[in-house]
Amino acid sequence: MEVGYVGLGMMGGAIARRMRVNKLALRVFDLAPERVSALAEAGGVPAQNLRALASASDMICLCLPTSVEVRAAIFGEDGLAAGLKPGSLVVDMTTGDPLATKAMAKELAAKGVEMIDAPVSGGPTGAAAGTLAIMVGGTAAQFAKVKPVFEKVSPNVFHVGDLGAGQTTKLVNNLLAAGCRAMTFEVMTLAVKNGLDPKICAEVLQKSSGRNATTEQTLQRLIAGDFPNTFSIGLMHKDVRLANQLAQDTGVPMLLGRLVQELHLHALNVHGASADSNMLIRDFEAYSGTRIAK
Repeated sequence: MEVGYVGLGMMGGAIARRMRVNKLALRVFDLAPERVSALAEAGGVPAQNLRALASASDMICLCLPTSVEVRAAIFGEDGLAAGLKPGSLVVDMTTGDPLATKAMAKELAAKGVEMIDAPVSGGPTGAAAGTLAIMVGGTAAQFAKVKPVFEKVSPNVFHVGDLGAGQTTKLVNNLLAAGCRAMTFEVMTLAVKNGLDPKICAEVLQKSSGRNATTEQTLQRLIAGDFPNTFSIGLMHKDVRLANQLAQDTGVPMLLGRLVQELHLHALNVHGASADSNMLIRDFEAYSGTRIAK
């Protein structure tokens, strides 16, 4: 099966490189020529444009910022749709809008092209280490087709349901992760304001019932002044907003989820969309008049 990859940013580039590490032949495309060159050095074959990539591929993966960019890549002028062959499979690895993905899939089905969603969790570090969680939404037959390809990236490949279920799972995960991050930062300000050593407190939290991904992976680094720029506030706010929008569209109250969205909207306005999502800690420091991270 001929595979193409569109979107070679921080996440997509890491996934594509992992595929190449495991010797998967890959055609690649990105609007940034330097990203394409980097993958070409790893053995990827540059595509002249999206149409050419689609015409030479049986399976095309996309990893882009939002569903808006996915639609543009597929249906825009000289986009993938212009080159897709009947029987091709489009795999959206974007953390996108499940309803938008279903609408695109319906349009592609009229051309004899299939579409599934397969977002990931674990970040570029997880991609490099081969530990990503890959959440596939599609039929059993479609899952069987893509599983051998995704196992080139990670053994943690899950069939979570029909089309859209992958993105729904990812939005649920990211809303939970964002909420845990915010609550961790808030309780740390309480601890430090009341005289606790932040390093010791963080160590205790990680060994106690309050542990979560923030205490495990980033809190000690932030305390030391190391802010890893791996996931932007803009993207986190987008994911939280989409999760809450899905909840609204399906009649699910999100009392805490809405608060998490407002916290990230404030951080977005203060720090800018490209700032790392961990900059949220500075807002909690400002609220409490204390300092946790250097």
